[in-house]
Amino acid sequence: MPAQKAEKARKAQPERSAQPAPETPAPPRTTGGSYREVFAVAEFRAVFAAHVLSMLGSVVSHIALPVLVFAETGSPLLSALTFAAGFLPFAVGGAVLAPIADRYPARRILVGCDLLCALCVAAMVVPGVPIALLLVLRALSAFVQPLFGGVRAASLGEILDGDGFVLARSLIRIVAQSAQIVGYAAAGLLLILVSARSALLITVGCFLGSALILATRTRLRPPTATARHGGGTRALFADPRIRALLALSWLPPAFVVVPEALAAPYAKELGSGPAVVGLLLAAMPVGSAAAELAVGAWLTPRARERLVLPLAGCLLLPLLVFAVRPGLPLALAALLLAGAGMAYILGLDRWFFDAVPEAQRGRAMTVMSGGLMTGQGVGMAAGGLAAEFVPPHWVAAGAGAAGTVCVLFAVRAVRSVGRGPLAETPVPVK
Repeated sequence: MPAQKAEKARKAQPERSAQPAPETPAPPRTTGGSYREVFAVAEFRAVFAAHVLSMLGSVVSHIALPVLVFAETGSPLLSALTFAAGFLPFAVGGAVLAPIADRYPARRILVGCDLLCALCVAAMVVPGVPIALLLVLRALSAFVQPLFGGVRAASLGEILDGDGFVLARSLIRIVAQSAQIVGYAAAGLLLILVSARSALLITVGCFLGSALILATRTRLRPPTATARHGGGTRALFADPRIRALLALSWLPPAFVVVPEALAAPYAKELGSGPAVVGLLLAAMPVGSAAAELAVGAWLTPRARERLVLPLAGCLLLPLLVFAVRPGLPLALAALLLAGAGMAYILGLDRWFFDAVPEAQRGRAMTVMSGGLMTGQGVGMAAGGLAAEFVPPHWVAAGAGAAGTVCVLFAVRAVRSVGRGPLAETPVPVK
């Protein structure tokens, strides 16, 4: 009997080995405690490199397209519309495309968005393209940006967990801030050396390079949502926690951009020229990037979370100094301080990451991205409209006062739903 059992066991062994091998498990997500640890993750380095290329392409196109349109039409209005077409579709794109953010693999969505942007810009380069079509192509490439930004942000949560996700998001933002500091100046110098059409070919190359990196250096993961969620985006806004956190992520940036929108009129008030405009535009991104690096590198996750509500509540207060029409040094200091206050977003990112179900994270990040850009666009437009009737320095000061009141309401809402440092329910940490 033992021999017969052994023989049966031996015969059964090939049958077991003939079964399909289990799928190789995904590597565990890394909880990076520092920027160095985050950069040690190869897949994040690929996402970061692709982001740098995309930003370079976007910066060049933001400058080259209006220059091209103005050169061909001589119309300041059409040139301005071309620039605005790169921002206005964000609201629609964030709302319309959010439902698909979690329904398809992140890599395919990101590569598809890059390829679509490359195709749109390549079509703009064709000689004789009607201006109306050029504006449509420009708007189409901007339309997918909230989806791209939201899916990329959610995919970082698949690569890096906990504090690593927060620091990865911080590095992505720092690249965007750096593009404002040096990117536009570099793009302007580039247009001295090459034509606008040639510069747009560089943009096409940047988008294609980004798509190639994402397609070959990142993992193809299944979509996080395998079934439709009842309510969709409406369900996100029905959650008071998510609603409060979104408000706190949108309101400060919507008001803090007002002085940037009025940089040229305020420089004129000071009797200065384009050089001062450049300094006023660079001050806030410098403060923001420096503060994010310092807070991310030197503070613990718990300390960053404790700073969220105090920084958010105070970051617009420096703008009140514009009520006295300060000279350039004091104005730059106020803008630097306001920019530094934007470091509150590091702790807020962690709260939002923990509050949103993983299966809806791509949708939530897309909504956040679209709302953020829309709020900034509305803030700039409202500031410009107000400056038609009120001196620019009063508009900037008014943005600081009104914005502080609005943000304090959002701070109160966050406290009430248990996402502030005084909350009774602790913030969950993975």
